[in-house]
Amino acid sequence: MRIGEIAALVGVTTRAIRHYHHVGLLPEPDRRPNGYRAYSVRDAVRLARVRRLTELGLSLDEVRDVLADDAGRELAEVLAELDADLARQQAELAERRRRLAVLLAAPPGEAEPVSPALAELLAKAPATASPSAALDREHLSLLDASGAVGEELYAVLGAVAADPAVLALYERLDELADADGDDPRIGPLAAELVAAVPAEAFAAMTAAATEGPGGPQPVPGFLEALLAEYAPAQAEVVRRVMEAFTDTWATQTKRGRE
Repeated sequence: MRIGEIAALVGVTTRAIRHYHHVGLLPEPDRRPNGYRAYSVRDAVRLARVRRLTELGLSLDEVRDVLADDAGRELAEVLAELDADLARQQAELAERRRRLAVLLAAPPGEAEPVSPALAELLAKAPATASPSAALDREHLSLLDASGAVGEELYAVLGAVAADPAVLALYERLDELADADGDDPRIGPLAAELVAAVPAEAFAAMTAAATEGPGGPQPVPGFLEALLAEYAPAQAEVVRRVMEAFTDTWATQTKRGRE
């Protein structure tokens, strides 16, 4: 294959291929008598691996480490892993299309069309005028639209949504709208909010989290957007809650890998 052919096959640009040659991610192939590069199937597999790993958010140095581990593997084994990656991508695309179908099927004028699973969860929550509860619904809708959370988490949170005690926690958060960032009510409220989440939710959160070099990571940019919606004292409560959740994610994931 020539450079244009392998680029079209893998779905990258010829410029990207030349850059990968330059940084040592893709070895220079043999050249034909006319001077053109001649790429093999193994070159295409390696290039596909580079593309997939960079799409997952790995830096080029991290990609280089992964490819070094591939050096002694059989071609069939690497191809099987690539096939599994493509299958996962296909499943993700199918889920996105399902969510899009929900949006397209929403009645005219519907402000927040959500997935059936989230709609079922929200239906369990008691009616309230709490601004904090309304914000929480918007945040769940945002995560739902992004595909960052799934039905397993919604099922676990069903009991939480229907619990009147949780509504009381939202109302206490509302009371901090005009408070300072060091208000003494912040710590106890954050602790009670964390305690209100069932242990099963953490496993579902871990499954939904973005995998990073150090373990599960929050959805990129979500925490910043979340905190910006709240007054200082409220933002501090939410920050502590999210910090506790992240710590629990990391601990449970580490145990699962041991």
